[in-house]
Amino acid sequence: MQQETRITQERIGVLIGKKGQTKRNFEEKTKTRIQVDSEEGLVLIEGEDADGFLQAVEVVKAIARGFSPERAAVLLEDPDLYLEIIELTDFAGSDSKIQRIRGRIIGRNGKSRSQIEDMTATEISVYGKTIGIIGTVEQTKIAREAVEMLIKGVSHESVFSFLEKKKRELKQDMISYYY
Repeated sequence: MQQETRITQERIGVLIGKKGQTKRNFEEKTKTRIQVDSEEGLVLIEGEDADGFLQAVEVVKAIARGFSPERAAVLLEDPDLYLEIIELTDFAGSDSKIQRIRGRIIGRNGKSRSQIEDMTATEISVYGKTIGIIGTVEQTKIAREAVEMLIKGVSHESVFSFLEKKKRELKQDMISYYY
């Protein structure tokens, strides 16, 4: 199996790491070969093991979308986690609108993004014209809903009330499941 994916020039160094260590670590953990064309920004991922191959593809995509190697590595540790990408160009055409949306999602000093992460137990990266979310299917669905609410202009207060309600529902579901 092999897949080619693009990565921006500024993220190539992050993927490769100091003396190639980050790339080597991911190759070992996923039993794949990752080749990076620094000139073109192309990454070729090859592997025989389907699970490892898919994990390597997800990790490379996560790093390309602004996650640090450490945050992207959680995709290797827990098979229930996956990466979801929201394209901001689907919601806003102009760069100025995208900037405004990014600002709403990040919040002052990163507080809004951090609060969504805490309340949904996800990792979120706002990078370029995309929002990346790493979490379980349920966590990611809720985080995506919150992000889309912010994109549509819903107040932060309403979004956090929604998240609080979802958090209570999940807790209640967990209790019901065990009893």
